[in-house]
Amino acid sequence: MSQQNLSSFIWSVADLLRGDYKQSEYGRVILPFTVLRRLDCVLEPTKAATLKEKEKREAAGLNPEPFLLKKSGQHFYNTSPLDMKTLMGDQDNIAENMFSYIEAFSPAVRDIFECFDFHTQVQRLDKANLLYLVAEKFTQIDLHPEIVTNEQMGHVFEELIRKFAELSNETAGEHFTPREVIRLMVNLLFIEDDDALTKPGIVRSLYDPTAGTGGMLSVAEDHLSGQNPDARLVMYGQELNGESYAICKADMLIKGQDISNIIHGNTLSEDGLPAKQFDYMLSNPPFGVEWKKIQKEIKKEHVQEGYNGRFGPGLPRVSDGSLLFLMHLISKMRPTQDGGSRFGIVLNGSPLFTGNAGSGESEIRRYVLENDLLEAIIGLPTDMFYNTGISTYVWIVTNRKPKHRKGKVQLIDASNMWQKMRKSLGSKRKELSPEHIDKITRLFGDAKEVYVEPETGKQLSSRAAQAAGSVATPISRIFKNTDFGYQTITVERPERDDKGEIVKETRGKRKGQPKPDSKLRDSEEVPLSEDVEAYFQREVVPHVPDAWIDHDKTKVGYEIPFNRHFYVFKPPRDLDAIDAELKGVTDRIVQMIGELSQ
Repeated sequence: MSQQNLSSFIWSVADLLRGDYKQSEYGRVILPFTVLRRLDCVLEPTKAATLKEKEKREAAGLNPEPFLLKKSGQHFYNTSPLDMKTLMGDQDNIAENMFSYIEAFSPAVRDIFECFDFHTQVQRLDKANLLYLVAEKFTQIDLHPEIVTNEQMGHVFEELIRKFAELSNETAGEHFTPREVIRLMVNLLFIEDDDALTKPGIVRSLYDPTAGTGGMLSVAEDHLSGQNPDARLVMYGQELNGESYAICKADMLIKGQDISNIIHGNTLSEDGLPAKQFDYMLSNPPFGVEWKKIQKEIKKEHVQEGYNGRFGPGLPRVSDGSLLFLMHLISKMRPTQDGGSRFGIVLNGSPLFTGNAGSGESEIRRYVLENDLLEAIIGLPTDMFYNTGISTYVWIVTNRKPKHRKGKVQLIDASNMWQKMRKSLGSKRKELSPEHIDKITRLFGDAKEVYVEPETGKQLSSRAAQAAGSVATPISRIFKNTDFGYQTITVERPERDDKGEIVKETRGKRKGQPKPDSKLRDSEEVPLSEDVEAYFQREVVPHVPDAWIDHDKTKVGYEIPFNRHFYVFKPPRDLDAIDAELKGVTDRIVQMIGELSQ
């Protein structure tokens, strides 16, 4: 059965629910039943042997659990003689038998169904006389991994979650990230470590603090196993949404991962893996979501722990918590002497420039850039995500930059690298083709300035673009970290009395000096690369000779004006051409008026 047919089949269960369930509630039934059927199929080949092993070990007075795990061939088991097909043999007692079957799973699996609140749904379905019909529907499909691969199952989960998110008007981007965006991020994450990752028996850790349904973890594992079948990626994650956590945990369980590494809860207010650091990390935190509900815990950590905690550099405004996730990931990086880390995070445009010098956002950017952690930012096309059309950016952050990248940041404009989808999925109308992913990956790997010739689409180096003399469009640019820094200076001018005389301070450390007039106060932003005094003498003094700088108010700020660095000036058309066009339009209007008067 193809993925599309499988998704359609599972979605057809909604026809049974119509009337008794609201559309926004369909997922509460369909998602856990899909997981249950998947686990049921996975255990089917070893079910009889597992039950026999349980009987044998209990008769010997031994704890059967380790033996059952080994016999099942999975990281979970079920000790009930029932399965989904045998449940169909007793229609009158299906609810009671369903509860018994669920309770016979190993504890990690029972936790999954508790997060789905599955017992409540079973009772509700039974009361509506729908439980047997729904369960029977799912017994008609075979979800064994030999029939439906892990990757296919991941796509099924993704499509179902997307549909339910649309029906429920969920927050944009809250549950999952498009697969091609994840593939790009994984490419960028691993590209500089290709040699190391091909060594036999290599083990690396990967963490996603906003794991959703586990898409990022799954794609990263597929990528690494494709490069090196002997490599092992140990995966960790935390997820706030109960249903997404349950699906992620089920997916990891089937893939043989240790699901104790998947944590349920709010990553920002309660880090579920506090002592852990990782080789690689990926994250797509929710865009523009406020953190008012956890403000007390975050501020407490910021004040009490400072740089020993996660939020030492500063706190962003409460309306957008994106940069909190960035700092959380930085706190999870292995020390450079232990091999270091690299991570990719998807952010909206706000973290690039929001906040003046001295603000929380600016201080966070300052920390990242002054510690040489930012490797690259890739601007993606709009309309790439299912529930939002906004511009998004992938930040690549590492504490083990290769020598040629030290002290530098690469910006890549991939906003025009997309193809139209055959069918829109919510707000998602565009996608990255494999060719686009390869092109962006090469641009990142080369770490050079690259321009595109508009007429031919040919890529040019910065030197070739200058030599050609054409208006070439930049798509990859290299900057020094300090290029994004500036100092905000406060320019004061003296207060004057009615006679125009300068008023002097009468007290304090400035006694006898000109008193500043707050109405005339102004500020200037001076690039870090410039001497403040030289800038002041050149740009300010010629216009206001009586001005001075209040050095006590000088603040250092950082912003990354991404779009400005890719702007290409297009000169206006020749005036003669515009005049000719206007004359042509005027002549047609005169002609039309003449025809009307005839």
